Amino acid sequence: MDNMVDDEKVNQVVEKGKGSPPDRPGYELPLLLFAGFRTLIDRLHADLARQGHPDLRPAHGFAMQAVGTGGASASEIGRRLGVTKQAAGKTVDRLVALGYAERADDPADARRKLVRLTPHGLDALARSAAVFDELRAEWAHTVGAHRLAALEDDLRAVVPPEAFRLDAAGWLGGA
Repeated sequence: MDNMVDDEKVNQVVEKGKGSPPDRPGYELPLLLFAGFRTLIDRLHADLARQGHPDLRPAHGFAMQAVGTGGASASEIGRRLGVTKQAAGKTVDRLVALGYAERADDPADARRKLVRLTPHGLDALARSAAVFDELRAEWAHTVGAHRLAALEDDLRAVVPPEAFRLDAAGWLGGA
């Protein structure tokens, strides 16, 4: 099998994508989907850095989504992310150090600590949503609003509902 990370072949998906659909190899689809995801995430973080969130990383976004607006325990965050409680705790420690989250007593259970987003964390999430709206509008301008809506509809048709999970670390091989 060809080395897909070879410097000479790294952009072959973009360069070759001119053939008719039956002539396109199956491996191009996941690479194009991942490249689209990566393009959006890289742009998001560049914009967030300019807007006062230079230390925010993609893993932090997944973790803040796992915390949610109501807060969560480290065990819950770990389950939502598909990582151990300890790995979730390390990410939470980093979010706390950066001012995106805080630990607080759980009013429902004095033995438990909740992780909650701070105003800084909520600001990052709100700005992320706005940037994603801007990026979607750019894609709509580039490919056409109807084509982008059709792409989204087609992806919803082939992506099962249970695939919407935050455990990217689990399937990317990290913790």
